[in-house]
Parts: sequence; structure tokens; C-alpha cells
Amino acid sequence: MHTQAGQGIPVPVTITNSTNFDPQKTRTPQRMKKVCCIGAGYVGGPTSAVMATKNPDVSVTVVDYNKDRIEAWKTNELPIYEPDLLDVVQHARDPVAKRIPNLFFSTDVEGAIAEADIILLSVNTPTKSMGHGAGQASELCHLESAVRRIGEVATSDKIIVEKSTVPCKAAETVRDILNATAKPGLNFEILSNPEFLAEGTAVRNLLHPDRILIGSLNTPRGLAAARSLADLYASWVDRSRIITINLYSSELAKLAANALLAQRISSVNALSAMCESLGADIDEVSHCVGLDQRIGPKMLKASVGFGGSCFRKDILSLAYIAESLHLPQVADYWRSIVGINEYQKERFTRRIVKCLYSSLSSKRLAVLGFAYKKDTGDTRETSAITVVNNLINEGANVRVYDPLVEEDRVWEEVLASSDRRETVKQRLSVWPSAYEACADADAVIILTEWDEFSNKISGPGDARGRGGDRTKRVLDWSRVAGLMQKPMYVFDGRNVLDAAPLEKMGFRVESIGKGVV
Repeated sequence: MHTQAGQGIPVPVTITNSTNFDPQKTRTPQRMKKVCCIGAGYVGGPTSAVMATKNPDVSVTVVDYNKDRIEAWKTNELPIYEPDLLDVVQHARDPVAKRIPNLFFSTDVEGAIAEADIILLSVNTPTKSMGHGAGQASELCHLESAVRRIGEVATSDKIIVEKSTVPCKAAETVRDILNATAKPGLNFEILSNPEFLAEGTAVRNLLHPDRILIGSLNTPRGLAAARSLADLYASWVDRSRIITINLYSSELAKLAANALLAQRISSVNALSAMCESLGADIDEVSHCVGLDQRIGPKMLKASVGFGGSCFRKDILSLAYIAESLHLPQVADYWRSIVGINEYQKERFTRRIVKCLYSSLSSKRLAVLGFAYKKDTGDTRETSAITVVNNLINEGANVRVYDPLVEEDRVWEEVLASSDRRETVKQRLSVWPSAYEACADADAVIILTEWDEFSNKISGPGDARGRGGDRTKRVLDWSRVAGLMQKPMYVFDGRNVLDAAPLEKMGFRVESIGKGVV
């Protein structure tokens, strides 16, 4: 049972596939012809591009007040990098053969809202940086602004879809704002349709999703709205994978999924610390554990820590919600997952210091990888920020290379997180290739699992910065050996290396969860 918002009346909840709506409760859904997506970022852009490609009869417009970002979406230099994303965008955006373009990018937010049948809210919802709940609760100012604009502009009924990750009961906030700002007589149905995208595989996740989750109120209008959205997805997703549930269950499911995934990573990273002290191998332990069908092999890779825009933010949001519900033990449990993640970064730094004779003063350290994971240029919450700052604070000169992250972004992230800005300016540098970063280095530190850095991929290649296919090059480690100071240390923070061949070259390889320190 759940309580319908604002009425206090218990309403039975039915969980069904979208093809099994109760005809007594469901109005006949209308085919959506115009979709507006507010927010041209990592969620809004790829989601809209795939939706437009698979629904050629539907007009999809992505809007944002950031003119530079919108203009970039109109070119072949997209503002975000995702494998295969450009092909999908071009297919729907550009005139090709007899296909009429149906994907548009615009700064005319008001015009797109007014014309749309359905509006996707894909705005940023970061963690609050000030006020009550700072450091834990979600900051909803961008969401509130977008919803207010919808209320002020709309002249017809709309379906509003939460795509951004939001705290539980955010739909009530959306409905309250619309009731206060919209013209009388208009109807707005609020749906929760959380994204389950992993950066680097977003297009694949969209084309072949595990599930599409649509939450709605269990009312005729709510169920009809859910069916209308389901029909858009059904153009390419099997109906059995389109699941409709309670609106508030859907909001919580997104936070829960990310929290459980992050929990697995933190659990494996805690085990990796034990492996290093016991002489065990975390890859072997993870493989054995993953063979248990109750557990499975996914998300059991030890590393220097998880990053990205979702895991830390969503776990802290979940902890904050638990605390607001007077469940302190539950809140402490979720926070402990973030705590292990921070501990892993500190532990990795200490291992580097100890191996390099307990001093990093004036040593040159090459950091390979700054993005939080491969196949993306996203640096939000990347472990590299903490590790680089720790190394600089130990007196090291840090030389960073990443095939996708631009130099300005590296500087911005490190400076913003440091209270020793002048020291950072003196000891940090960013290089256009891995070889230049490694020249005369005392150690190499791998912080992103780019294929380029792995010696498990056959055939040495040429890493010449950002030209060509930047996701396919492979580092020639024998060339790196000729460039480095002796002894040659490699600290593998992502377990991407086969240590044996490198050790034959004279490298000393220190990997997460392996060896005794």
C-alpha cells in the first residue's frame, strides 16, 4: 500500500509489465509526437539521441541555456565523449538519404516546453555544498528552476518525466511547484524514469537496457501517462523489459541500485587491503567469489576507488534520507561504503610513499589517467583528484596524461580541491602523451583503466596524444622503460597490467590487492 500525495488515502499498488494495465483504470494513451529534454548533458544528450533514432516519427528537442554546449551538439565535436554516440546523433540530427531529421538542439527552452507533449527533466542534481544537508543531500535548485519554467510557459497538458537522479518524494516537490506556478485547468502527470547508464557504455546501455523503469501514480491519468512513455521505449525495447511500478518505488530504486553497486566495490576494496597483508591475490579471490551464482562476477574489480557523478552522491543522499527518517544506524551503514572508498585512496597513496623509500620530495611521478573510468572524459569524483593532491602534498612533482581529459579540466579539478593552490601550480603539469609524462619519471601511477595503458592487449602502438582513434592505442612499455629513472616503479591502481612481462623488463609492479607491503 502507498498513500496518494496530498490525500492521505491508502491506494493499492500494482506492479505489472506495461502491457498488463487494468483497462478499468487506464485511459487510452496518446502517441507522443513532441519530446522536450531539458538538460544537454551526459544523460539528456545520449538518451534523446537514441529515442529520436528509434522513433523517426517523433520530434525530440534537447534544450539548455548553455549556448556553447548546445552549439557543440550541432557539430561533430560533441561536448561529451561516448563510444558510438556521434553515429547515433548524426543519424537522427543530420539529413541523410530520405530520412527527415528529428533530433534538434536549442537554447529556446520556453518554445520547446510550450510545444512538447512530454518533457524529460535531465538537469544536474549535485550534492549540496552549503546549508542544511550540505555534503549529503541532493541540490535541487536546477530541478526547481526547470519545473518553474514549465509551469510558467505551459499552455497545455504535459507529462513530466524525472530522468535526473532525485531524492525520494521529489515528485511531490515537482507537483507542488507546478500547482503554484501553472495556469488553472492544466493537468501535469509526473513520472519517474531513472537512467541506469554507465559512462563509456551509455549508448550500449540505452540500446540494450536490462530494464526500463517507469514509476507513476496508480490513477487512470498516471497509468495512461506511463503507457505513453512506455510506447516510446517499445520502439526498440521488448515490452517484457519495460516495468511499471509505484512512483516513489521508482525514485528509491535508482538510489538503491547505485548504492548496492558501490557496496560491492567497497567490499572488494576492503578485501584488497587484506590481500596485500596476507600475500593473497585479489583478482583470484574475486574470480572465485564471482563463480558463486548468488553473487556473480560483475563489479568485483579492485581499484584505487570508484568515482563518477552517481555513486558517492547517491549513497550520501540515501544516508541523508535514512537520517531524516530517524534511522541513524542505516545512515551510518551507507556512509561506511563511502568511507571505505576514501580509505582506499589514502591507502594507495601510502603504498606509493613507502615503496619510494618513504619520501616523494622532488620526485617526478607520471600519472596515467585522470578520468574516473575509461571511455569517458568525465572527471567528477575521480579518484585521481585525491591521489594527485596527496602526492603533491608529499612533495612530488606530478605529471598527468589522459587521452580524453583536457588540460584545463585537470587544472580545474585539482586546484578546486586543494588548499595549497600555489604548491599545486608549482608541482603539477599536464602532458599531451604518455611518453612525455613518463620521461625521467621515478614512478608511473595508473589511475584510469584505459586500454592504452594495459600490456594485456597485444601489439605495441603509438600514443601520440589526442589524434586518431584514442581508445585503441597501446603503450609500448619497453619504450617507457628507456625513458624512466631507475629503479622503475609502476603502481597499478586499476589492475590492468600483467606484471610478469613488465618485471622481466626490470619494472617493479605494485598492484592493488597483490603483494605484501
